[in-house]
Amino acid sequence: MSRTPALFIAHGNPMFAIVDSEYTRAWREVGKSLSPTAIVCISAHWLTRGVRIMANEVPRIIYDFGGFPDELYQVQYPAKGSPALARKLNALLPGSTLDESWGLDHGSWAVLKRMFPDADVPVIQLSLDVNLNAKAHYELAKALKPLRDEGVLILGSGNIVHNLRMADFTNRTPVYNWANEFDSVAKDAILQHDHEKLISYELLGQAAHLSVPTPDHYWPLLYTLAVQDSEDAVTFPTEGMDLSSISMRSVRLG
Repeated sequence: MSRTPALFIAHGNPMFAIVDSEYTRAWREVGKSLSPTAIVCISAHWLTRGVRIMANEVPRIIYDFGGFPDELYQVQYPAKGSPALARKLNALLPGSTLDESWGLDHGSWAVLKRMFPDADVPVIQLSLDVNLNAKAHYELAKALKPLRDEGVLILGSGNIVHNLRMADFTNRTPVYNWANEFDSVAKDAILQHDHEKLISYELLGQAAHLSVPTPDHYWPLLYTLAVQDSEDAVTFPTEGMDLSSISMRSVRLG
C-alpha cells in the first residue's frame, strides 16, 4: 500500500458545510484523489485535559456553534467510527484515554461532508490536550506517522490565521496586513520544511500574536507537519482569506 497523504484543512466558517465556494469545491477535488481506509481527524474544536481518542462505533454529530441558519443544524454526516483504530491509537499514545462522550464536531463533519460526501470512510477524532505546548503537540503527533502506511488519512482541521475578534462577517474590510504577513511566513516555512519556526510561532512578532491569539486553531497544523516524510510533495489545495482575518490555506503532504 502506498503512503497516504496527510492534510491540514482550513475549515473556516461552518457555513461552508452548506454554501458552495471555491474552498468547498477544492475540498471535494482533494477527496476524489484519496482512498483512505480510515481518517484520524485532529479538530480545533475538541479541547481536553489529557489526550482523548474518540472510540464511538457510531459517532454523533455535534453542532458546536450558535447563531447560524436552521439549515446548518439539520446537516447529517453518518460516518461510522472505528473502535479498532481508536484502540490502536491508544497504544501509540501512552497516557491517552478512549472516550465515547464526544462525536464529530464541525471541524470534522463540515469538511468531511465535502471531501467524502458518501460518509463511507470511518472517522475518529483525536483531542487537543490544552496542557501541552506547541512543541509537545508536535512531538506527540510524530507517533501517528506509521498510520499513513496503513491507509489512514491524518487530517488536521483548523486555520493558520484565526482571529474572530477582528473578523468582518460582511467581508467588506480588506484583509489585514498582519494576517497576510503571517500567512506568507507560514507558507514559506512549510515549503522549506522549517517546522521549528512554525512550532515557535510565538517568536515571530506582532503579526503572529494577532494571527494566533489562541492556539486551538493553529495546533492541528502541527499534527499534519509532524507526520511529514522528506519525500512528500507539498501543495496548498486552498489559499486566501475569509472574513478579513481567517486564513483558508490548506496543506497537502504527499
